[in-house]
Amino acid sequence: MKTKVAIIGAGPSGLLLGQLLSRQGIDNVILERRSGEYVLGRIRAGVLEQGMVDLLHEAGVDERMNAEGLPHDGVELAFDNRRVRVDLKGLTGGKTVMVYGQTEVTRDLMEAREASGGTTIYEADNVRLHDLESDAHDTKPYVTFEKDGETVRLDCDYVVGCDGFHGVSRRSIPEGRITEFEKVYPFGWLGILADTPPVADELIYARHARGFSLCSMRSATRSRYYLQVPLDEKVEDWSDERFWEELKRRLPDDVAEKLVTGPSIEKSIAPLRSFVVEPMQYGRLFLVGDAAHIVPPTGAKGLNLAASDVNTLYRLMVKVYQQGRTDLIPSYSQTCLKRIWKAERFSWWMTSLLHKFSEEEDFATRMQQAELDYVTSSEAGLTTIAENYVGLPYEPLE
Repeated sequence: MKTKVAIIGAGPSGLLLGQLLSRQGIDNVILERRSGEYVLGRIRAGVLEQGMVDLLHEAGVDERMNAEGLPHDGVELAFDNRRVRVDLKGLTGGKTVMVYGQTEVTRDLMEAREASGGTTIYEADNVRLHDLESDAHDTKPYVTFEKDGETVRLDCDYVVGCDGFHGVSRRSIPEGRITEFEKVYPFGWLGILADTPPVADELIYARHARGFSLCSMRSATRSRYYLQVPLDEKVEDWSDERFWEELKRRLPDDVAEKLVTGPSIEKSIAPLRSFVVEPMQYGRLFLVGDAAHIVPPTGAKGLNLAASDVNTLYRLMVKVYQQGRTDLIPSYSQTCLKRIWKAERFSWWMTSLLHKFSEEEDFATRMQQAELDYVTSSEAGLTTIAENYVGLPYEPLE
């Protein structure tokens, strides 16, 4: 098999990159070790930045999102039994976010790829990357994988790792060629999905003495809620009844009174970490999304950061194949990292501001209270939150 760009991973970032490249006539093949049904079964993020919404439009896969997604003009911070609204649209010159589940984004991209005839190979086992540092014209990278008991070779010009934190792509880079930066938080998020109407029209991020909570949604009839829990908690110890009771305790009284409860349809605990690798490229291998960076979900940046990587790499590949601009290839990592570290900062800041780190009312607790009071009573503070939440501008290549 031969292609121009081999994409490892058929999650939303791999599929989005493939769709954008295909629309520019740049041939690509996507390899995925899981089945398509498994990929669609992942319950993940659902808040899309303005930039990602625009990118999905450019990819021609925004029709259902525009019809079924929920545009949000604001977001709320709750603390001290009160709520403060951050006017995203008013503070950013008209920018908003879109609530539209990652599963739905993935489904739309899968359908678009199938309709265009693009090649996606699911259940590709034992994927291996070879000759990634090839620079000679007669030597290029290639990928091998096993499918239906046979070993297949895929020759290509470039390899893109969209296969997540545990994927093969980053692990294919020799030790000492990248540097890892990591912060692990001492708690996780217990999340449930329920077919109940959301408690509010906009997301509510709540700080409470018992711990952080988040009220989110996937649609007008499906809600997503989270609780901060210790890392040693087990999902099976949390009945639906216990979850709803604890959530009510952490919300302002007027919100708790309106909360509609019901049986959960999904329940899980996710640890929180910040993680970045530098650089995000090695020879002809480019890392995208979770393969290169992880953010705690507090700032709603995970999927959106992957989209900004895709935007940079897509525009780079267009210049390579349509203008012969191979001189821009070394700029990929530096361009992406400018925006990534700013998003990491915002996610770290939101996490530090809203979560419980100590059982005592200590100095750090008072600093949280002072910070919240300041940023929510200052237009400059609210603007900073709004600008980061809707997403900072994508970094230009040149």
